[in-house]
Amino acid sequence: MLMAPVFPLVLRLGIPTMISMLTPAVYNTASTYFVSYLGTAAVGALGVVFALQTLMGAIGIMVGQGCASQTSRLLGAGRVDEAGRIAGTGFVMVLTGGFLYLVLGELFLDPLLRAAGATPGILPWARAYSEILLLGAPVMCASFTLNNLLRSEGLAFIGMIGLVSGGILNVLLTPLFIFTFDLGIRGAAWAAVLSQTVSFAGLLSHYILGRGLIRLERPTFARIRELAPRILGNGVPSLTRNLLGAAAASVLNLSAGAFGDAAVAAMSIEGRVLMSVNAVMIGLGQGFQPVLGFNWGARKFDRIRLALVCTVSAGFAFMCSAAVAAWILAPDIIGLFEIREPEVLAIGVMALQFTALGFPFVPVSMIANMTFQVLGRARTATFLASLRQGVFFLPAVAGLPLVFGIEGLCAAQAVAECLSFFVCAVILERFRRQVNEAQVRETAQ
Repeated sequence: MLMAPVFPLVLRLGIPTMISMLTPAVYNTASTYFVSYLGTAAVGALGVVFALQTLMGAIGIMVGQGCASQTSRLLGAGRVDEAGRIAGTGFVMVLTGGFLYLVLGELFLDPLLRAAGATPGILPWARAYSEILLLGAPVMCASFTLNNLLRSEGLAFIGMIGLVSGGILNVLLTPLFIFTFDLGIRGAAWAAVLSQTVSFAGLLSHYILGRGLIRLERPTFARIRELAPRILGNGVPSLTRNLLGAAAASVLNLSAGAFGDAAVAAMSIEGRVLMSVNAVMIGLGQGFQPVLGFNWGARKFDRIRLALVCTVSAGFAFMCSAAVAAWILAPDIIGLFEIREPEVLAIGVMALQFTALGFPFVPVSMIANMTFQVLGRARTATFLASLRQGVFFLPAVAGLPLVFGIEGLCAAQAVAECLSFFVCAVILERFRRQVNEAQVRETAQ
């Protein structure tokens, strides 16, 4: 972490993390493909339930990032025992949060689904899926936290194995449960819960067997009172990002609902494709985070600057390539999921092509947010996290359709990405200059 060539190290950590992030995207995409045989309303239901899934991820990632941003710096400074205390406290916190989400979600399910954009035709399908999906909330939330902890000590490959095993199982079980066992959309939900449980067991086994540097030390109530505010404070940027993602999905569904169930289904399909593309970028950024954290703790500013430049450049190259591919192949990509409803196909293609225009702006925004989060600068990181899916996207997705109709709905994401880029670029460049100045001072000393 402190001596290996920087960019190969970022890739070595980032590629397993990309695969880890792609795994949920792939099995969500596979579920959408199989559920599409149940009809347009069923596909729309997955788009509505995505908001609830995002909230599960918000809990797990908030605690995971809140722990990992500290543990990577502590490990870089050689304070292993303290890292273990934070990890153990975070694990208890995320299980508690997952159980609370399960209880509250089941109690207020219908109001939550309506707020997430469920139309009368979509609501029964979304309810049937969500009732089962919520049963897996504790293990789903905890899996995100454990994966972040593994990555913080440079063990991204272990996390990848745990998540991929569950993802493969999901792809195998979904058609079996839907068609062979004739469980319909409930079968897709059971497949998701069982696969997530397998992933959780694989990740937890690493700590049960005592491998790696970090130990999940059992916390006392006094320790929870002491460490919980620190964990939550460092996790607020991730929570903000994911809560706004859930809000964005809900507002998108509500805006799309004005154009009918076909528009909701089309945006659900486009969202699954976008999720897969973003997963690669998130994986690259999360491979960059432990490198940044370790080297910040060790005051190796030359490696920090190099890691930042290389990560943003690699992300830009990938997202430009993805934009070209998505624009050209949009009819074929959307056609994989919808070949019976011409309206769904037409809206989905337009939405994907518009969204592709915003891909090149994503790397700067995403890496800027991740940089300040791992450094513990919660206010700046929270502000940056609020831009893409909040400050710019929510007004765009609510206002543009009123003026430009369905075209405005499809263009909202690209508009938000462009505006977010300009703000994040200024702040990230200021940080790069601060790193340069810190290196000069360190060299002089």
